Amino acid sequence: MKFIADRPFVLGTTVAIAAAGMALSVATPSHATARAAAASCTTHPVLYEGMTGACVTQAQQLLIKHGYSVGSSGANGTFGAGTTAAVKKFQTARHLNSTGVVDRLNWKALESFGPSGAACVTAKYDELTQEQRVGQLLMVGMNKDDQTYVHVLMRYDHVGNIVYLGGWSGDGNVGRTSDANQGLTSSANTGDVPLLIAADQEGGEVQQLTGTGFSSNPSALTQGGWTSSEQQSVAARTGQELRDVGVNVNLAPVTDTVPKSLGTGNGPIGHYYREYGYTTSTVSRAVTNVVHGMQGRGEIATLKHFPGIGRIKNNTDTSSTGITDNTATTADPYLKPFQAGIDAGADMVMVGLAKYPKIDSANAAPFSSKIVTTLLRQQLGFKGVVVSDSMSAVAVQSVPVGDRAVRFIAAGGDIVLTGAPHDIPTMKAAILAKMKSSPTFAKQVDSAVHRVLTLKSQRGLLFCK
Repeated sequence: MKFIADRPFVLGTTVAIAAAGMALSVATPSHATARAAAASCTTHPVLYEGMTGACVTQAQQLLIKHGYSVGSSGANGTFGAGTTAAVKKFQTARHLNSTGVVDRLNWKALESFGPSGAACVTAKYDELTQEQRVGQLLMVGMNKDDQTYVHVLMRYDHVGNIVYLGGWSGDGNVGRTSDANQGLTSSANTGDVPLLIAADQEGGEVQQLTGTGFSSNPSALTQGGWTSSEQQSVAARTGQELRDVGVNVNLAPVTDTVPKSLGTGNGPIGHYYREYGYTTSTVSRAVTNVVHGMQGRGEIATLKHFPGIGRIKNNTDTSSTGITDNTATTADPYLKPFQAGIDAGADMVMVGLAKYPKIDSANAAPFSSKIVTTLLRQQLGFKGVVVSDSMSAVAVQSVPVGDRAVRFIAAGGDIVLTGAPHDIPTMKAAILAKMKSSPTFAKQVDSAVHRVLTLKSQRGLLFCK
């Protein structure tokens, strides 16, 4: 990531975040302490200046070992033009954000000389403990006030993914927080596997990251009327803004279609103008452009809320009634935007929490293999990572916490997202217990872990030594 706003972006400045393993308070790091600690280059993100000449040399040596020509150092031990160019080439080749800045993820990459791609996925999977593998299937919501507890979950429950909740302001604050959390991905915590760090950055009323460094985009309904080039351009800008602060997953675009006759009467989408339009053709065009724009900048796009919540009345976040779509079938035209997003290459799909009795009369969407496996994976051909909508929502409160996680994975899902951090230990324990009692479920967990690690590998978030 690059450092912007109150984090210097100029190549030639050193900033280090609190050392890995601490209970972090990342809003106001001490630059003096950072410089004193910077001798440990591989555990601190480093922007280079004269006081970190040893780190410059170490980075150059690693680049040379990877086969890059680095030229000479700049004045006072800073990066020269050759080294900066080599860093950017190295970053581009490994799907890292090509800024010339070496942060925690870059150090991990520079130190990695082992297998890559599928071979690295297999090697890393074999290195992980059973609990660390399960941790890769958990994504926990993080508010500004519960960061310390989230760090506890990373240490003791090996949580491998986080999502920003509650509204965060300023790219400097978010960037430092992302980088500090990546610093906790140690061999003991996550098996040294970096985090998927997500945010809801749709536009309109749903933008978790605001303030300096984050564009204020209009609602999806407004964006749906733009030209294709405008849609793709703004999505690319949003993707870059997120990448710049270490957020590698955008929980967008909304892929639901709301019938015009229902409009704002649709609680979760239409009420907030989160839909790109009232026809599947309008939504499909926008979703395709947004996926291309975001993922063209290396940002993971997430189609949501499969198989579509545009026809329900109430919001699944706050209601367990009025969340049934009695129209949808496996031949539903409202599946077309999801197919368009899959064809555009979206890396992730989020499954909503509504009910679809004409598809599965016995189970809500996240607990339905007919929806997650048969419809999404087989009929629509999605090969990527499937994440749940928040399992702390009112819509699923009647299901025991542990069962929510187990049933989602059993249905074919991969990452269980919860906005309630205290749910995590129960979910982890339930998954482990089910694995012991069911070889079939254990195989499903293994498949899900491989899909998550594969996505991380494809997006520059997996390194083998």
